[in-house]
Amino acid sequence: MDTDRVEGKAKETEGEVQQKWGEAKDKARDTWEDVKDKVEDVVDKGEDRVDEMNERDGEPAESSASR
Repeated sequence: MDTDRVEGKAKETEGEVQQKWGEAKDKARDTWEDVKDKVEDVVDKGEDRVDEMNERDGEPAESSASR
């Protein structure tokens, strides 16, 4: 009977570890996506500022498609 209890506890612990591992992977993926979104926002704002400066200085704005 003790072996059944030990095996049951081992399987329960394994399930808990798998659950925690899945949660950790999800959190890492979500964090990575948040970072990528933030970097994209920063780049977009930087490009907008360059375009504004070029327009103010009378230079034609270079579109990002031509890079």
